[in-house]
Amino acid sequence: MDIDSAQRYLGEVDIQALSDRILAQEPGAWKEQALRQQTYEVHSDTESIVMLFCDESWPKGEIHKEPGWDRLADVAIPIVDYIIDTYYEPGGTLLRAIVAKLKANGRIPPHRDKLHSFHMGHRIHVPITTNPGVRFTISGRPYPFEVGKAYEINNQKIHSVMNMGNEDRISFIFDYAPTEKLPDS
Repeated sequence: MDIDSAQRYLGEVDIQALSDRILAQEPGAWKEQALRQQTYEVHSDTESIVMLFCDESWPKGEIHKEPGWDRLADVAIPIVDYIIDTYYEPGGTLLRAIVAKLKANGRIPPHRDKLHSFHMGHRIHVPITTNPGVRFTISGRPYPFEVGKAYEINNQKIHSVMNMGNEDRISFIFDYAPTEKLPDS
């Protein structure tokens, strides 16, 4: 969503239960749903555990629960609910929820999120792991992303990430469309 800044700091969140569960996932969990990496070249250096995903045609399409839902929802959705209840107007729609890993020495090249749903939803990042070699830029300027804090990004501006560290960077990411952005029923 095109918000009034490149990045909006939302505040601290308790990620301990989610972090423990994510870091305990089997290696195969990161490869079970490779559609994002295969469809969007910018994500070729990433792996994902997909919980919830909407069709490209949304709002005409469906929102689907994916394999990661059963393993992570009980610890992820309380974080989503807390962030929505604290910083947004409740009553909207959760469009996506994924855990994204940018591999060590990987990159997400500069891009804008183009699908219609990305214009309608707030894109929230909750870092789970990071390292000093991670650099997240929006409109060419670096922005901090600290573990245990939540941020909204303006995904309509050009953004990129590089991980020049020796450890993977993992973020919980979700998209929330507020009621005023939803199509009339």
